[in-house]
Amino acid sequence: MSTANTELKKTSKTSLYEFHKNSGAKLVNFAGYEMPIQYQDGIIQEHIHTRNSIGIFDVSHMGQLKIECSSSIFPYLEKIIPLDFSSIENNQSKYSFLLNDKGGIEDDLIVTKVDTGIKIVLNAACKDNDAKIIKDSIGEGFTAVLRDDLSLIAIQGPRAVDAMKKIFKDISKINFMYGNYFEYNKKKIFITRSGYTGEDGFEVSIKNEDVQELIQDIMRVSDAKLIGLGARDSLRLEAGLCLYGHDINTNTTPVEGALSWAIPKTKKEKGGFLGDKIILDQIKNKPKKIRVGIKPEGKIIAREGTRIFSNDQKEIGHVTSGGFGPSVKGPVAMGYVDYEQSKEGTKVILKVRENMVQGVVSKLPFYKKNYVKN
Repeated sequence: MSTANTELKKTSKTSLYEFHKNSGAKLVNFAGYEMPIQYQDGIIQEHIHTRNSIGIFDVSHMGQLKIECSSSIFPYLEKIIPLDFSSIENNQSKYSFLLNDKGGIEDDLIVTKVDTGIKIVLNAACKDNDAKIIKDSIGEGFTAVLRDDLSLIAIQGPRAVDAMKKIFKDISKINFMYGNYFEYNKKKIFITRSGYTGEDGFEVSIKNEDVQELIQDIMRVSDAKLIGLGARDSLRLEAGLCLYGHDINTNTTPVEGALSWAIPKTKKEKGGFLGDKIILDQIKNKPKKIRVGIKPEGKIIAREGTRIFSNDQKEIGHVTSGGFGPSVKGPVAMGYVDYEQSKEGTKVILKVRENMVQGVVSKLPFYKKNYVKN
């Protein structure tokens, strides 16, 4: 058996695996799962269809951690996740991080407060370690379960709400980064208005046995198409959203990642979380490096690992994500540069193989987000 076959055998599958195969998906190993990278239309057409209409993404490889608890858990969670849980409304979601003692990001998360406790969506490659960190931090007094009986699908695009409201009454009343329970097949399911594409949309947590039927219902009432992870990556890159393990990792802090906006004011003033001294010092005195957007000139794509130089030939950083942006019709990239070189409009040079390509530090996002707030 070849190495490739051995690796393939070790991968996991979501409950939609056969549905993807029968729908013409090209499957790849991503974060330990066989996932669709694209379907027959190809990545660029899938990207454009999501921007113009509605795309359906299987993101069931991601972790869904449910913690049944009261507010007595908040002090434990706030040590490792820099949020002010008491200020979060019921059914409200927040983007945040699981931190280590050096202020590095163990994972980035979506945390939702519900009437029975807390729901956390975790990245696939990190979810088992995340669950262990969280369980160790909250102790024995609370129940935390990583749900493998649930699938997670994202319905994204400007027409997502039109399709969803044909199936779920009053779903259009949900604001961005809020959620609620709805009924499907006589079962309660949880839906949030959120996503990872820069478009309006929803993420649906639903029993594995019901997820394919829901997708088919959405496709029946709209022109929704299945979209692979390839287009998901180009959509999130245009929206300036980080990919964990690439744009942020255990060695980058939220400040270096240009994500300090996600830390509440009370936490910026008082700290009280892992790595707070380092993070608060970076907020006050600026970090040595910071994540920025970069637009290469011409058509050459600067991919992850591309070295970045100043105009006087000093190496100042590297690219962490790069590709072609179908909606902005050109190459785009994100990366880390020395803080003093991070001002918007700063000219840089990218070493792409043996070519020295001109580029410019650009404002993020590259493509205006279209989130809906009623």
